[in-house]
Amino acid sequence: MNVIEIEDLTYSYPGSGEPAIKQLNLKVEKGDFLAIVGNNGCGKSTFCKTLNGLIPHFISGDFEGKVLVDGLDTRQTDVGTLAKKAGYVYQDFENQILRPTVLDDASYACLNYAMTDYEQRGREALKQCGLEGKEKDYIWQLSGGQTHLLALAGALSLQPEVLILDEPIAQLDPVHADRIYAVLRELNEVYHKTIIVIEHHTEYIADFCKHVLLMKDGRIRWMLPVQEALQRVEELQECNIFPPQVTIAAHRLQKGCGPATGRRLPVTVEEGKEFFAPLAQGKRETTVFAKKTDETAVEFQHVSLSYRTVKGDPCIVFRDLNLNIRKGEKVAVVGSNGAGKSTLMKLMVGMLKPDRGDIRYEGKSISYMDRGELSRKVSMVYQNPENMFIRDCVEGDISYAMEVRGIPGYRERTRELLERFRLTDLGQRDGRLLSGGQMRRASLAIGIALNPEILLLDEPTANLDIATRREIRKTLEEMKEVTKTVLIATHDMQLVCEWADRIVVLCHGEVIADGSRDEIFGNREKTREAGIRPPEIFAMGQALDPEAFCYTVEEFLDWFGERGKENTDEEKAD
Repeated sequence: MNVIEIEDLTYSYPGSGEPAIKQLNLKVEKGDFLAIVGNNGCGKSTFCKTLNGLIPHFISGDFEGKVLVDGLDTRQTDVGTLAKKAGYVYQDFENQILRPTVLDDASYACLNYAMTDYEQRGREALKQCGLEGKEKDYIWQLSGGQTHLLALAGALSLQPEVLILDEPIAQLDPVHADRIYAVLRELNEVYHKTIIVIEHHTEYIADFCKHVLLMKDGRIRWMLPVQEALQRVEELQECNIFPPQVTIAAHRLQKGCGPATGRRLPVTVEEGKEFFAPLAQGKRETTVFAKKTDETAVEFQHVSLSYRTVKGDPCIVFRDLNLNIRKGEKVAVVGSNGAGKSTLMKLMVGMLKPDRGDIRYEGKSISYMDRGELSRKVSMVYQNPENMFIRDCVEGDISYAMEVRGIPGYRERTRELLERFRLTDLGQRDGRLLSGGQMRRASLAIGIALNPEILLLDEPTANLDIATRREIRKTLEEMKEVTKTVLIATHDMQLVCEWADRIVVLCHGEVIADGSRDEIFGNREKTREAGIRPPEIFAMGQALDPEAFCYTVEEFLDWFGERGKENTDEEKAD
């Protein structure tokens, strides 16, 4: 039985010369778990907004064709009725949280529909989403993952047949991401909900989804079972979608005439164990990054920080934190949601003041520095880049800090930064209207405009597709000669492993580990305690050889590939 039927759907936004989606034809069976993939701008979110009636009822434009959801024509049905058929959790899910307490928010939609059992529906939705026992908590007491589940519970309380989630794990650590998908699996398998996710993380697609739909240039290229879809490595990569690292490694090994040429590619680590079994163990030296210098750039001395809560005891963020950042280091600060990463950065730029202890720059206490002096030493680029834009064009935003301080030659400096970050053609555009990758580049240019000695980046690759993340990593590499001391707070372990020369692990406001990537990810107890996880290819290498510390597909192939070629040569000789 089909729960979604789409016939010749074409839609154009007002004033757009090109349709955002073109001649879509699709049938989705009830009980499917469908992942929609495609590069930024291919029409994924636009397509999903036609399923709950936002398009065309709230977002006008040219709409042609037919969309049926559980038998209802979305053009002939009001949005309120469609919400009971297709629940939607948006990428910016915080905007869906409206009420102060958990149960109040979960049952709010049902209350608006004057359902007499609204509270019971809210409780049931919370139970289904794993939030049972949190009913009386205030929403600001929840972690990021719990807040996302609450947004899901609010949509689920109306008991829709279809649940649509746009980038459900974009801002979450692995523990919370696993929990989100575990809840979605239970909703799919136990409660028989049809789940549709817009997703870039193909390792989660491989583990949880049933089908994959690929979109490109507003069209559906195909819809296939997950195993078959992820075999199409080259086609996916052409669309800026990267299959699981295990799959890419196997594909490259096959192309190089490695073992098991012609076999179906693995899409999970478990499948990879069998595929890569012919590869023998070896020995590899542990990577040790040399310290840039012993000269301290910034020092946390016995720093404690807490904040008052509406009820209960004060929430302690840091207790007696001691940490030294040396000049010239590239430091990644990692940890689960709520570990204190962003708070650490806000302390460094003076947005927050510690309850006790001191923060010192080159031996000088932050307490004796005015904001102007501090801004020249340290600059922070926020997680949401649109918060960096205060003027109506990128060029104005980059020049603003220099202009108000009367820095000589600021116009030439602005032009130089526009060129360095490939923004020259975008200089007169409003930064808030740029693509995700363009906004990130612009925010980085704003962040280094004053030539800070220390640059802080909060989640620089959040909410970006894989191709755009790679672009940002390349940009960070190019910045090495501009700002030498850089800290990033991130859940992107691929960025951590490819970019950082030092990793600081926070857990409940304490530094529980500090060292190179081998020292951090080689300590399973600490990674488990902190809720972090290395890239998937690391787990694949460890499964084959405990001595292998491989963080990229290239490192994996360097370590195991030669042995694969030897095995193939021996087979040919036999």
